[in-house]
Amino acid sequence: DCFCTSRTQVESLRPEKQSETSIRQYLVDEPTLSWSRPSTRASEVLCSTNVSHYELQVEIGRGFDNLTSVHLARHTPTGTLVTIKITNLENCNEERLKALQKAVILSHFFRHPNITTYWTVFTVGSWLWVISPFMAYGSASQLLRTYFPEGMSETLIRNILFGAVRGLNYLHQNGCIHRSIKASHILISGDGLVTLSGLSHLHSLVKHGQRHRAVYDFPQFSTSVQPWLSPELLRQDLHGYNVKSDIYSVGITACELASGQVPFQDMHRTQMLLQKLKGPPYSPLDISIFPQSESRMKNSQSGVDSGIGESVLVSSGTHTVNSDRLHTPSSKTFSPAFFSLVQLCLQQDPEKRPSASSLLSHVFFKQMKEESQDSILSLLPPAYNKPSISLPPVLPWTEPECDFPDEKDSYWEF
Repeated sequence: DCFCTSRTQVESLRPEKQSETSIRQYLVDEPTLSWSRPSTRASEVLCSTNVSHYELQVEIGRGFDNLTSVHLARHTPTGTLVTIKITNLENCNEERLKALQKAVILSHFFRHPNITTYWTVFTVGSWLWVISPFMAYGSASQLLRTYFPEGMSETLIRNILFGAVRGLNYLHQNGCIHRSIKASHILISGDGLVTLSGLSHLHSLVKHGQRHRAVYDFPQFSTSVQPWLSPELLRQDLHGYNVKSDIYSVGITACELASGQVPFQDMHRTQMLLQKLKGPPYSPLDISIFPQSESRMKNSQSGVDSGIGESVLVSSGTHTVNSDRLHTPSSKTFSPAFFSLVQLCLQQDPEKRPSASSLLSHVFFKQMKEESQDSILSLLPPAYNKPSISLPPVLPWTEPECDFPDEKDSYWEF
């Protein structure tokens, strides 16, 4: 029962032993990638379901259609910085509860360096707490707003997309469609590791022991995620969709990282669909698909899925957004390989799009080296490693007396 007694681990959100075998047999391991077990300190956090062990530092975001608040916190027994997502389950409808349940169950089985890990999950009254590693650089979307308002360099885009597509390939091999690939769902740790988040949007193609080729389940997507959706997801017709819909979202995300803007952001859903259907595939700097200049960075207050928010970076004293922002020339150019990658991803016909596995072999990624994490750090400002002393901890945690504002009043998103 999700509304069980305070400080009780949410066993109901984990699969029974019988289904554990059934789920695990469909999970595919990638022998070329190693998933390292958590450190001793992290292992202590993994087992800690006592709310008094977590000292909330500051709220750094909102998400899940504004039902979830995201906090930077410290695990006091070990001093480990963590990210905590807190959701009031009483405010979630049945569809949202199922999405949360799915995310927790699948995260329990996934073992991949490029997939965001949930360390532990428990409830405090009717509030669900999800503890995950602290991502010092936050999301790629946050990096765009804070340091690269005109878009990132091609080298940085390559490093970020390579990690994201590697995680996506693992999901696809295990029969899952992400359905929400975008810059705010790509997180970067302090040591340069890129991970995919947003698991609550996941859909499994495996039903009753069989893997289906297409999905005909069309959830009511929030308007905030529609610019990244493929034409087939927007159409919602009898043809359904499959893992190739995520590849389209990778193409849109590449445009987002290249320009610093979200394509189709100000368009109505019908106009957006027509624009995506008429082709030809868009280039990363196709001005017709971007919002007008006055609303370019309209979502500058948008939040991150995990990591640290812009306001905390400012107050830390180590960076000031005005002076240390790493501007990228607006006249920057991109290689033919990058344009080729984007055009392949944005094919209208899903069958013409490459698989995630094929995408990793694309010429655009062939310049990647094994020391890519060191490479990405050389392209970023110093990571934010500790909360400002000016931020008083919020302890003990108490249930808010009021609900979060409506989605239309909030700019935070996952």
